Amino acid sequence: MSYKSICTFLTTEADIAPMLASAAALTRRFDAHLEVCCMGVDTTQSMGFYAGAPALMYENALESAKKAATVLSEAAREYLRNSDLRWSVDSTILTIGGMNAYVGVKARFSDLVLLPRPYGESRLPQDEITTEAALFDGAVPVLVLPEPGTALPEFRKIVLAWNQGDEALRAARAALPLLIAADLVNVVIIDPPSHGVERSDPGGILTQMLARHGVQVEVSVLARSLPRISDVLRRHVTDQDADLLVMGAYSHSRLRQAILGGTTRNLLEETKVPVLMAR
Repeated sequence: MSYKSICTFLTTEADIAPMLASAAALTRRFDAHLEVCCMGVDTTQSMGFYAGAPALMYENALESAKKAATVLSEAAREYLRNSDLRWSVDSTILTIGGMNAYVGVKARFSDLVLLPRPYGESRLPQDEITTEAALFDGAVPVLVLPEPGTALPEFRKIVLAWNQGDEALRAARAALPLLIAADLVNVVIIDPPSHGVERSDPGGILTQMLARHGVQVEVSVLARSLPRISDVLRRHVTDQDADLLVMGAYSHSRLRQAILGGTTRNLLEETKVPVLMAR
């Protein structure tokens, strides 16, 4: 098992060089194909036109989005033109409301999506939408970098958050190429339920599955010693000196599947290491 189709999405010029540097390194590591999707996003919300001025404003916004998509795609092609990678660049013009469908389709036919952390001073609303759409509409694992251009480590030590949930299991399966290559995978379980299939051996079934793939595994069972689970996980990643966190991604609403849940969002807001998520 390996990642043979890696995808990244660009919406701002500032992300072109740093994100493509990280994406190229990851693509080269797995001898994969890199697809770069350049999105010119119209962030205006058309609520109806009263006269010529609003229509003109909307037309200008679309022209700006078209120009942005062109600039992004041309810069991406220039960056990759002389590389040793297999790559393709796609560009499109979207409204905020149309992002989910486009990102979902592009992500769905990829093995892995690489994105910057969607929260922070330099990030825009479309960053969060892109992350959510890749996870929930594309149903593809997403590797989130703490900052654009983060130098990707070898992922020698990985922390895998486990709570017996479907999302956590899908994340573990999605991360297998990285888990197999790691020196050690630490399965961390926070406050395991006293009643359940793993009550006598927390993480035992998962570690057995991973061991059959040749993964070197250990288990840590932790108490919820801090108010937020995300804080416990983040501190544990630091204590383990891990260079990757693997976890399930959760939404506030299973019906909407549109807004990242509290633990997921809190981790992405403050993470210092890459996070691989799946749902």
